[in-house]
Amino acid sequence: MKKGIIFDLDGTLWDSAQAVVDSWNVVIDSLPDFHKKITVEDMESLMGKTMDDIAFTYFNTVSRDRALEILQACMDYENEYLEKVGGILYPQLEQVLADLSKDYFLAIVSNCQRGYIEAFLKFHKLEPYFNDFECFGNTKQEKDANITTVVKRNGLSKAVYVGDVLGDYLSTTKAGLPFIWAEYGFGQVPQAKYKINALTQLRTCIEESEII
Repeated sequence: MKKGIIFDLDGTLWDSAQAVVDSWNVVIDSLPDFHKKITVEDMESLMGKTMDDIAFTYFNTVSRDRALEILQACMDYENEYLEKVGGILYPQLEQVLADLSKDYFLAIVSNCQRGYIEAFLKFHKLEPYFNDFECFGNTKQEKDANITTVVKRNGLSKAVYVGDVLGDYLSTTKAGLPFIWAEYGFGQVPQAKYKINALTQLRTCIEESEII
């Protein structure tokens, strides 16, 4: 039986909000038609949304086409920036991944742009622990569809999704998987049956609950 743990990224494995804000504001400073600098609070409120939703929510004083252009410029520079500076990993992340990867198939599914997961893995040298990943930027599909894709293409008999916001819970439920709430992250998911307040609790949560 092939068992998998699929992770969200932002608010679950790392906090890149400050680095992303810094990179976006470099781009925003160069724009002739949009001047509202983004804050960490703004960024945290956008985490978990698809790229299109982020564009239309934040860059809402320009046309929708222009909003997508600005977002693309921000994301392109963001990927370059994160490859150089990284983000803040949640405590003992690498130790937890090293332990879990002995017994579980590990993957990431995020609503991020293409290249973002790669930047996370590359800077923090975490490639050896993950077997697959998928994102909105690659497929233009919602998170539930990408979760299902990862499960099917890797032949997972059972899998669980770990995320931090309500959208993660709803997507996981739609995909038919059990959900574990990372309550140390950015959102509130009070209806979650399973939760952890540190990554170090994840193996115990999975094994004691027999969730997969």
